[in-house]
Amino acid sequence: MSLIIGIVLVLGCVAGGFVLSHGELAALWQPYELLVIGGAALGAFVISNPGKVVKQTFGSIPKLLKGSKYKKEFYMDTLALLYDLLVKARKQGMMALEGDVDKPESSEIFGKYPTLLGDHHLIEFITDYLRLLAAGSITSPYELDALIDVELETHHAEGHKPSAALTRVSDGLPGFGIVAAVLGIVITMGAIGGPPAELGHHVSAALVGTFLGILLAYGFVGPMATALEHQAADEAALFLAIKNTLVASAQGYAPQIAVEFGRKAIGGVDRPSFMELENRVKGK
Repeated sequence: MSLIIGIVLVLGCVAGGFVLSHGELAALWQPYELLVIGGAALGAFVISNPGKVVKQTFGSIPKLLKGSKYKKEFYMDTLALLYDLLVKARKQGMMALEGDVDKPESSEIFGKYPTLLGDHHLIEFITDYLRLLAAGSITSPYELDALIDVELETHHAEGHKPSAALTRVSDGLPGFGIVAAVLGIVITMGAIGGPPAELGHHVSAALVGTFLGILLAYGFVGPMATALEHQAADEAALFLAIKNTLVASAQGYAPQIAVEFGRKAIGGVDRPSFMELENRVKGK
């Protein structure tokens, strides 16, 4: 929704200001200039990125339309899930979680959180480390901390590739706008000697090319890259909260205290208060 609102604001203010200044809106419609700029930018994007990054970037665009799912309720659901799992492990032993982590889709505990089950990476992240703890493969909280850090660093690098790729496209768009403008000037030079109105049309089309390159860079593609960075940061905060909770549990803290360690990793307005989280995990 924020993406749509932003696009409407950018287009509305730019076009509205132009019209109010007695400009002819039809003069800005130059589809061939858009073809040159957009096609060149897309080609450069494909050249500079491997196929998996291209696919990942285009797959990230719908997330901007939906908005970030990493909000307070999602964070609380994740911490509540961890709380339920750790309570069961504390009462029945870590081996009691074997059935839950092997088949989370049929687990009674995981079944209480259908929204989380839809996030396969999140569920895999949680079950992998609970499986290691249940099997006794990791005996020290420091080993668990170090191992999770390795995965988080890798995931952080992967998560920022789409935003970095879009940022590079944004940086190149003004240059492609100049390319379109130069091509327009070439056409204008070829039309010298013709009617003044025709020359004026070619010059305006060339200038629109520069305008479109700058507008696309700073009004659309650049902000979209920044929005993807924010979503990646929100996701990173969630996984850091999971890490803190699991490490605190491995250190011997009670489940209610362990999830408090996780809550502290969440920043801003999305962090639930102590009482909000306590009421959530206790089902109030």
